[in-house]
Amino acid sequence: MPRPSSRERLLDAAAEVLLTDGAESLTLEAVAQRAGVSKGGLFYHFPTKQAMVAAMLDRLTSAFDAALAGAGSEPGDFLRAYVAATIPEDHTAAPADRVTAALLAGVLVDPAGLEPLRRRFAAWQARLVDDGIDPAAATAVRLAVDGWWAVRLLGLGEPAPGLHESTRRYLMEAIDRAARD
Repeated sequence: MPRPSSRERLLDAAAEVLLTDGAESLTLEAVAQRAGVSKGGLFYHFPTKQAMVAAMLDRLTSAFDAALAGAGSEPGDFLRAYVAATIPEDHTAAPADRVTAALLAGVLVDPAGLEPLRRRFAAWQARLVDDGIDPAAATAVRLAVDGWWAVRLLGLGEPAPGLHESTRRYLMEAIDRAARD
């Protein structure tokens, strides 16, 4: 297996800092130390903390985009891929959820850092509206999934095992019904 690039190692180190020490501890110095590189080595890739956070956010949303790229061309397929990429089939927590929660906490310190995420969500929403099913149905499912995602990230009363699976199945069946209408 190939060794991750220096840039990827730095992004991994930044995620570790966020997860272990919190958003307030995310500094270029802390990331360089965690990655075992000089600050100069870090500056080569990320001249500012904002650039590093932007790269972390881009890495997460690019992974989500890659998951969506496998959507088929039948009505509702993009929405099905959106649900699948957002909410796992079983109740287990995805490792990326913890990184995402910590990263969003860091981005909230600099609201301008949310702009790339806003653009990505707008593009995903536009694609859902054009998914071959009623745009209101697609949007309702997307908003339910986004709310569920936020609940999972923040640990705010997410559905227990069993209910998690049946709720996800319900949403997928709602997509199927909308595709048939």
